[in-house]
Amino acid sequence: MNKEYILNDVEQMRAWAADFARTLTAPCVVALHGDLGMGKSEIARAVIKTLRGADTVVPSPTFTIVQSYDGISHFDLYRVEDVSELTEVGLEYAMENDITLIEWPEIAQSILPCSTIHVFISNYGDGRKIVVKK
Repeated sequence: MNKEYILNDVEQMRAWAADFARTLTAPCVVALHGDLGMGKSEIARAVIKTLRGADTVVPSPTFTIVQSYDGISHFDLYRVEDVSELTEVGLEYAMENDITLIEWPEIAQSILPCSTIHVFISNYGDGRKIVVKK
């Protein structure tokens, strides 16, 4: 099932992500696809803040690769060069137990569960188009 959303600005993206967050229950995997600057981190941040509180500090996991928030794991696989590194950073454990948000999921394609929710973000005029594939 595919659903498309057109979002005009970052506030609409945050509101969409908050609504989307309320549909998630652990364990589930959300793969966030899109070029640099499309809003993958913004969506992940809004999901985490919706589920763990607006005052939750959500740094980017670009350098740490993973940040955990009591049952939510946020991965950024941009710097991962080999699929074997994914076990070391706890991706498989997270996918089995948490709400797992994955930015740059392409390197993990071979181990993502078939139930993964894929969120594709692209430019659409001055805004963004989001396509959700389940």
